[in-house]
Amino acid sequence: MYEELIRAAFREDIGDGDHSTLACIPADAMGKSRLIVKEDGILAGVEVAREVFKTFDPEMQMEVFIQDGTPVKVGDVAFVVSGKVQSILQTERLVLNIMQRMSGIATVTNRYVKQIEGLHTRLLDTRKTTPGLRLLEKAAVKIGGGVNHRIGLYDMIMLKDNHVDFAGGIEKAIRKTQDYLKRTGKNLKIEIEVRNLDELNEVLRIGGVDRIMLDNFDIPTTKKAVEIIGGRVETESSGGITFDTLRSYAECGVDFISVGALTHSVKSLDMSLKAV
Repeated sequence: MYEELIRAAFREDIGDGDHSTLACIPADAMGKSRLIVKEDGILAGVEVAREVFKTFDPEMQMEVFIQDGTPVKVGDVAFVVSGKVQSILQTERLVLNIMQRMSGIATVTNRYVKQIEGLHTRLLDTRKTTPGLRLLEKAAVKIGGGVNHRIGLYDMIMLKDNHVDFAGGIEKAIRKTQDYLKRTGKNLKIEIEVRNLDELNEVLRIGGVDRIMLDNFDIPTTKKAVEIIGGRVETESSGGITFDTLRSYAECGVDFISVGALTHSVKSLDMSLKAV
């Protein structure tokens, strides 16, 4: 899927040719560029950059000095790429776009992870990602120390409020889901969203789920919900949780906290790819 993404990005950017480069750079000219970090953070996307260069021109070479997941500061040089100058110029923007975005996500994720350090709660991403870039953005979350939730609609059952309402209630939603998994032979975990303690108690009465999402619960209600569940199933807090409230939710004892802001509200980390 990385290769598909990269090739689509080249089609979008280059079209019928990079005429700026073709106009003034000889086809046999060789050169080097270095990736310079211009903002402190966590580096991410080095291995994807390698795939970009290799996909466009297998003869391009990378000398890597800083690996994915490493804290970086202004002025650090992450790698040097060498090869045909035409190839370097045609790949530089895609590499920067990917690495700046991924490094921004990894940096924010790492900041959130440190906020709940020492607690057993793990930080999850969501499906609130840029269409077509989900794998890159979720990879960046992992590089930053977070944990991937489901990748898409296919690798986990999540019964949200709309599923419950359209299915005719919590019990019907759960029973129909169990029948579906049995009928299709699929082995998928079931998570269900609850909006209040009454719904929580109903889910516990019915059973048959692996995780309960406490949606938009305040901190006191979250703590009470965790006590009611008593470790019988996994717990996840979600909805309106900010960096400032993150640790307080984690201290309630939930297993997971999902934060959409890790991928949907992130500023890219500043860096540049400059000729040597």
